[in-house]
Amino acid sequence: MADTNFSDLRNLGNLAGQRPSGRLVGGLVLIVLVVVGIFSSFYTVDPEEVGLVMRFGKYIRSTDPGLHMKLPFQIETVLKVPIQRQLKAEFGFRTVSAGVRSETSTRGFGMESNMLTGDLNAAVVEWVVQYRIVDPYKFLFRVRNVSDTFRDMSEAIMRQIVGDRTVNEVLTVGRAEVASEVERLLQDLCNQYETGIKVEQVVLQDVNPPEPVKPSFNEVNQAQQEREKLINVAQSEYNQVIPRAKGEALETIQMAEGYALDRVNRAKGDAERFIAMFEAYSLAPEVTRQRIYLETMTRVLPQVESKVIVDDELGGVLPLLNLDKARGTGGGGGE
Repeated sequence: MADTNFSDLRNLGNLAGQRPSGRLVGGLVLIVLVVVGIFSSFYTVDPEEVGLVMRFGKYIRSTDPGLHMKLPFQIETVLKVPIQRQLKAEFGFRTVSAGVRSETSTRGFGMESNMLTGDLNAAVVEWVVQYRIVDPYKFLFRVRNVSDTFRDMSEAIMRQIVGDRTVNEVLTVGRAEVASEVERLLQDLCNQYETGIKVEQVVLQDVNPPEPVKPSFNEVNQAQQEREKLINVAQSEYNQVIPRAKGEALETIQMAEGYALDRVNRAKGDAERFIAMFEAYSLAPEVTRQRIYLETMTRVLPQVESKVIVDDELGGVLPLLNLDKARGTGGGGGE
């Protein structure tokens, strides 16, 4: 009897000790639930983000940056989308470490960058697409795996544009046009698919021929540059010689035209002068004849070294000329 009472008392003690322990655990659980509920009811949206509240997986509302409340215990969840941050997608390479001098790696990304141009040449095209998320709802819910889809669209459009151009256009003068055309078509496709993405810029990072053909391609470029150099030199010489020859020819033509005009005008003047003299002569023949004679003598006589003027009535001129003296003088000089 005594043993039985002692056992009953011990069992009662154990039961009495368990009741306070269960209450304590329940209180602690309740406190933890309350604390978790309070902390899970608040969330913060950063200044460059927007929050999308989901209730049991269904979109309910959007929230701006700041502190907000929601239903706790995962009844409502928040997806944060950076709408003010400029994002970028790299193709053909990846940035290993960013900084003043960024390090990039192209290993393993040849399938993205190897392309075929319109003239059936190969080119390695590396480019970057910079974009922003302007509609977070479309970005999250309109397209499945939107990031992968965006990359696939960018690669498809780049291959299309490069395939429509020659390798020289892609490598040299056509790079800006290629980037602009890819940006335009990619934005149109993003709008069509309702991705909620705005393409900011497409930059061709590097465009080169494949490594196996790079030496041959460089030789071709050097030959083309040499050809352009020779063409420029020839054009320079042409610009120096041809305009000068054209100027000299024009000068000769103008001199000939001036000479012809002078000769024609002189001939016309002489003819008119002769006609005028003839008309004057017709009016007074004797006077005109005398005037012409005097004018002619005026021009001729100064050119004559020895002059002998005789009278019309003189019978002989030999005594006056003193030819014998002149001959004697001449003979004496000859002796």
